[in-house]
Amino acid sequence: MRTRTDNASQIAALRKRGVRLVASGTVFIGPEVSAARLAAGVTIHPGCRLDGASLAIGPGCVLGEEGPVTLRDCQLGARVRLRGGSFDHATLLDDVDAGPCAHVRPGTLLEEHASFAHSVGLKQTVLFPHAVLGSLINFCDCLMAGGTGADNHSEVGSSYVHFNFTTHQDKATPSLLGDVPRGVLLDQPPIFLGGQGGLVGPCRIAYGTVLPAGRICRQDVLTPGQLVAAPPLNSGQRPYDPRRMGNVARRVANNLCYFGNLLALDAWWRTARARFARASWQRRCHAGALLRLEEMFDERMKRLDQFAQKTAQASEEDAQAFITAWPALCRTLRVRIDARIAVRPPACVATVLDGVGVETDYQAWICRLTPARKRILASWLQSVVDTIATAGGRRYAVENPAE
Repeated sequence: MRTRTDNASQIAALRKRGVRLVASGTVFIGPEVSAARLAAGVTIHPGCRLDGASLAIGPGCVLGEEGPVTLRDCQLGARVRLRGGSFDHATLLDDVDAGPCAHVRPGTLLEEHASFAHSVGLKQTVLFPHAVLGSLINFCDCLMAGGTGADNHSEVGSSYVHFNFTTHQDKATPSLLGDVPRGVLLDQPPIFLGGQGGLVGPCRIAYGTVLPAGRICRQDVLTPGQLVAAPPLNSGQRPYDPRRMGNVARRVANNLCYFGNLLALDAWWRTARARFARASWQRRCHAGALLRLEEMFDERMKRLDQFAQKTAQASEEDAQAFITAWPALCRTLRVRIDARIAVRPPACVATVLDGVGVETDYQAWICRLTPARKRILASWLQSVVDTIATAGGRRYAVENPAE
């Protein structure tokens, strides 16, 4: 059983590191937490709880200024502000700002300057730099890109829901807002999802899309720069057959596209991002991001397999075709995922990345890339996406949004 004396030794070790504890008697530090993994200048407010051997916190972070924070096996970059809530197996990069009453679960990766207000739930969520979420939002099983900076960012309005659970009780529903090959270059139009609305996964949403407040979107939007006022469901009542799965081919294609984008993001982190992981806390965030991506691969495989089991009971020809194709497709996905660590970028990409030199600011480096170099990187990442997106053959071919 944990004793007050044990916790006191942890508190003393943190103070020696230069961590500021506002009311140390109310803070719990788990026995697995290493003081060496917390940077000087971290501030911990009353009521916080820190657990986990992989916990790492960068300089200037502030925990619990508006309510207690529970932090378990997370990695935080520099100047992260967690105002209150629960964070479990998540990686949050520099200047992430999270409002109170947060519920952040495993598989969450928030990149630089991403932020959200109060009462937001995230799980298996990726937000690219500067993405903003309002309050009272459930945004699980999504990847959101778009925007160029603080004054031109993708945003999700308050009271928004990504619907990730179907009437067939499956979660093969990840939605892709933007993409990885162009999203990492921080030069695409932002995406806006209006408040008190929802997105029914799995959907693909192109850059520059605006979904008005109060609307539920149930469709892919593959043409950039569209205002999409989705019509409401037909009114009235009609028979419902739970054995009918709907458009199985579209769901499988969108899942494969999401897989491919995760694979591209993993390649980006292992190559470009790795070059900026120099300080100890940056290296820990880099390792944490790769762990989050591993969790995402596992989750998507699990959910697709569950979907295949549900589909086995369906009567449509479309569903039966997927059941026949799934064993071979499953093996292909696992082989590609397992092989990702050994993959090396082509020489033209390596030349671009070798130009990092003594650069220390990841976003500044991207913004200074020439259009020609950006095209080289985007083409390479798209080729990584395509290795998965085309794995299902013509039946599950993915339509690429217009440039």
